[in-house]
Amino acid sequence: MRRFEEAIRRSKEQLQRVKERIAERKEGKEHAYIIDAHIMILEDRMLIDDTIKTIKEEKVNAEWAFRTVLKRFVEIFNSIDDEYLRERVSDIEHVGERVLRNLTGTLHEGLHYLKENVVVVAHDLSPADTAQMVKEKVLGFATDMGSRTSHTAIIARSLEIPAVVGLEKITYTVEPHDTIIIDGIEGKVIINPFQKTLDRYLAIQKRYALYERELLQLRDLPAVTKDGRVIKLMGNIELVEEVSSVIDHGGEGIGLYRTEFLYLNRKDFPTEEEHFETYRKVVEAMAPKPVTIRTLDIGGDKFVHWGGGGEVNPALGLRAIRFCLKRKDIFKTQLRGILRASAFGKVRIMFPLISGVEELREVKKVLREVQEELKERGIPFDRDVPVGIMVEVPSAAMIADRLAREVDFFSIGTNDLLQYTLAIDRVNEHVAYLYEPFHPSILRLIKGVVDGGHRHGIEVGICGEMAGDPEYVVILLGLGLDQFSMNALSIPAVKRLIREMVYEKAREVAERALECSTASEVRRLLKRERLFVEREFLPLEG
Repeated sequence: MRRFEEAIRRSKEQLQRVKERIAERKEGKEHAYIIDAHIMILEDRMLIDDTIKTIKEEKVNAEWAFRTVLKRFVEIFNSIDDEYLRERVSDIEHVGERVLRNLTGTLHEGLHYLKENVVVVAHDLSPADTAQMVKEKVLGFATDMGSRTSHTAIIARSLEIPAVVGLEKITYTVEPHDTIIIDGIEGKVIINPFQKTLDRYLAIQKRYALYERELLQLRDLPAVTKDGRVIKLMGNIELVEEVSSVIDHGGEGIGLYRTEFLYLNRKDFPTEEEHFETYRKVVEAMAPKPVTIRTLDIGGDKFVHWGGGGEVNPALGLRAIRFCLKRKDIFKTQLRGILRASAFGKVRIMFPLISGVEELREVKKVLREVQEELKERGIPFDRDVPVGIMVEVPSAAMIADRLAREVDFFSIGTNDLLQYTLAIDRVNEHVAYLYEPFHPSILRLIKGVVDGGHRHGIEVGICGEMAGDPEYVVILLGLGLDQFSMNALSIPAVKRLIREMVYEKAREVAERALECSTASEVRRLLKRERLFVEREFLPLEG
């Protein structure tokens, strides 16, 4: 037990030193927040107490006991449907490996000592390893493990280091001193390429560098069409450290701040103070630009480790706002944290998965109760904080004109809207081909939401993956959307497209697209009008 406690202490000291090294650097220092999250895992009482209990009761060594407890944690997270939440398994495993190395006395070589330019190939890289990378020395990296939502991938995007993760067997394929091309846009790794291939990629590299310079020149310019239509371009974030990327790429605020990460790696729910401190950091960093905070969007089936039960069909069950209304204690705690943070900048509150007016009114009633509580406690907050909803189910889209009377803004969540409208699971390989954003039903629903919102004078935005995809920007612009929120890296390219467009032309084409019978007809229309945009160079989510 003493050995285990000493390994925990040493692991925390090592992560603290990593955090200090990151803080000394010019770029990437915002990633210290991820290191804080890893330190918090090491302080988790369930992790520590269960390990000590296992040592006592089963009379096994610390390594075995700790690995047994870790395995239980991993099994819980692997049962979660949501990709982003499931990927937090890697954070638990990285922390676990550090503790096990300290228990066994194994040394760990970091990447901050590199003296020459390299491509790093590894089974996996921890966020601590990635955050310490020297951008000038690490030309790119490839790993067996990981996904686009892992902290390692998020840091790589923020540092703009080309990376391809989740390759499964790259470490078995590559030898030291091999020549490697890392294509982080297409997700390709080419080992020992022919000279012709190498020359082609060197040319692409030069062209991409020029493309980046051109886009970043637009950073401080507005997203305005040639005939004067102004569009707000915002960033989607999940973590505090992503704020700087939104600012650097010309974002006009945060259009979607996902808050689910606060509920991970713990057996209890976050406190009001934890909510407040986390949101305050984001709000202060973005001030005076707005931050749209989405309340908890997770299903009751995801809380198995808090005593919740699984559901036969969780996508249609107790999730998002439904879970919050069932557990108003949890909901009110988050709302208090959000409202308190609103005293430090411009905050907007957004509720997910609203399906009808009665449900929305119940949510607003809870919000008013929390506001009254804060008033009684004498705690400052924005008394006029804007309130909006995500429109992501067909029922909400169909009554958008009614819902618009109740809120200050709409944000269309196209990812769920497509799945619920077309009755498909896009991660199911058997039906993924049916996931079609240009489906006429989707375009008509979006148009209906825009018209319903504008009829009552509220802003209508979009925060799904369609917002950052150049293929869809022209149609979305023509449908009359006021705001696009996307991956920060996509903002400059979307801004360039908008600045090259004539809004009236886009509106005319969108009206004709609404008359099409199939997605293929919509694409043919765009090609005839020479408005079909290829995805060249654009780093898309997914």
